[in-house]
Amino acid sequence: ARYLLEHPRLPFISYPYEWCFRALKAAALLHLDVHLAALKRGVTLSDASAYNVQFVGAKPLFIDTLSFRRYQEGEYWAGHRQFCEQFLVPLLLRALFGTPHNPWYRGALEGISVSEFTRLLSLRQKLSWNVLSHLVLPSRFETSARRGNIELDQSTLKKAKLPRPAFEGMLSRLRGWIERLEPKDKTPTAWQNYSLENTYSPEEAAAKRDFVSTFIAGQKPAMVWDFGCNAGDYTEAALSAGAKYVVGWDFDQGALDAAFVRAGSRNLAFTPLFFDAANPAPDQGWAQEERKGMTGRGPADAVLALAFTHHLAIARNLPLPRIARWLTEQGRSGVVEFTPKDDETVQTMLRLRADIFEDYSLERFIECLGAHARIERRETINGRELIWYRT
Repeated sequence: ARYLLEHPRLPFISYPYEWCFRALKAAALLHLDVHLAALKRGVTLSDASAYNVQFVGAKPLFIDTLSFRRYQEGEYWAGHRQFCEQFLVPLLLRALFGTPHNPWYRGALEGISVSEFTRLLSLRQKLSWNVLSHLVLPSRFETSARRGNIELDQSTLKKAKLPRPAFEGMLSRLRGWIERLEPKDKTPTAWQNYSLENTYSPEEAAAKRDFVSTFIAGQKPAMVWDFGCNAGDYTEAALSAGAKYVVGWDFDQGALDAAFVRAGSRNLAFTPLFFDAANPAPDQGWAQEERKGMTGRGPADAVLALAFTHHLAIARNLPLPRIARWLTEQGRSGVVEFTPKDDETVQTMLRLRADIFEDYSLERFIECLGAHARIERRETINGRELIWYRT
């Protein structure tokens, strides 16, 4: 018999090094759930790649149907090490040390090495049964085999047996461990509570949402990129106004975790991703063709860049002409917010450094933006300028 499998087209492809802690955790739990369900039907997975999972909103989806194969009674989990390096170790990096996995994972596309990670652990951490059984002992066994201290070949592996109940029990216990993991860094991050702690009055915040909603209703974009999305306040306004899908980009881990929870609890067509605008992920992998950078997955139909440009211009020393050009290359239209130098937030950023930004002004930014786009509408709210443009 022959079968044809059809599935809906994914709205956006993302990668594990772009996921926040809660997204990576959701993907890991899904992978284990899929494997457990498959084993009950006499099927297993040939690998355990995190790239086999994608997101629609905050919902993880398993996409690699070709990794299913018939289970052979007594076989070991061939993808155990891969699961550890692409799911478990990145999660433990944040759970044990409060360190985000994204930069390390981005520099090692196949995941974070178990042997490298275990060298960071204290003796007490290594003696935890879960860490010992899934990371420390397998790593030492593999190292010994590689050095020839243990005779190991394919025939030896074939003779070893792992009964299916034990296999399922291992997956279930691993699932329970991962489900309990939480980030060690509990203190709210700088932008996690921005929607509650900002310089806007309720009336000004409502006016800003109205501006965004009017823009979205006029453009009717299928795909919106929200740069500096924070916890997703204006993302949700865009979706309510008619945007079909929003990808949010932010560097603040607390804000991303909050945005992911929000997207999931409200069933929003919104996927928040980790992103450093001054150092975005490039095309990566073999021949730089396996994983596309951000711009390779665009442009979007529309862009939101609210309270965003001053972080590039002031904090990262990027010139306004380059910022304006870059923004207009990411989407066919957009709303950008310019924060003037006398704004409280910018003054805080300048408090501990010299003010070398002589050309940082609204007039100069409008000039730079106008070189690449047509200005459709402007509105001043709380001293900040909202600019609606079209390329």
